[in-house]
Amino acid sequence: MAVAEHYGMDGERLERQYKEHLSGYRDWGQLGHAEDWLLFPKNMGRMLSIDETAPSQGELYTIVSNKESHNGKGTIVAIVRETKSEDVITVLERKKGMGQIASHL
Repeated sequence: MAVAEHYGMDGERLERQYKEHLSGYRDWGQLGHAEDWLLFPKNMGRMLSIDETAPSQGELYTIVSNKESHNGKGTIVAIVRETKSEDVITVLERKKGMGQIASHL
């Protein structure tokens, strides 16, 4: 049973109110570029993995993950809407002090 149904509420309205008011989505610092890239610098580690995925036809994303997290919390370092290494490096270098990332890829 869905939460809205359990409380006798309109599910679409609850979802909309959560997104627009309760979740802080509109104040999220990555909202402006989230369709192109996401970066979670606190998840950066010494051992990174790079994978590509195609969630739908024609879209390719690169996912950079921290191997030291063993697929648990803090695993995803970046998600980039491109597969070109230059684009991925540019996103990773947005973290202060990451100027040497290019030499390691």
